[in-house]
Amino acid sequence: MARLEKIAFIENEIEALCLRGILEERGIPHIIRSHHDLAYDGLFQFSRGWGHVEAPVEHKNEILAILEVIHQRSIHEDDEMDSEEESLK
Repeated sequence: MARLEKIAFIENEIEALCLRGILEERGIPHIIRSHHDLAYDGLFQFSRGWGHVEAPVEHKNEILAILEVIHQRSIHEDDEMDSEEESLK
């Protein structure tokens, strides 16, 4: 297996699950690491983010592009929810 390097931080578990599914579908070798530590009750997730993805550096640009799409979809869904809440008021 190629040497894995830290590619990007992951904001939350949903983002991690989406990313994992896409990377597995495309056959991109990777490891998603959570920063959660039971001994410190999630303190590191609060200060360092939910986790990060490691992969061979040759896949870096593709992974960053995938994360960008995931972020855009998340923002778009948040905007839709906000507008729906406003219309209910």
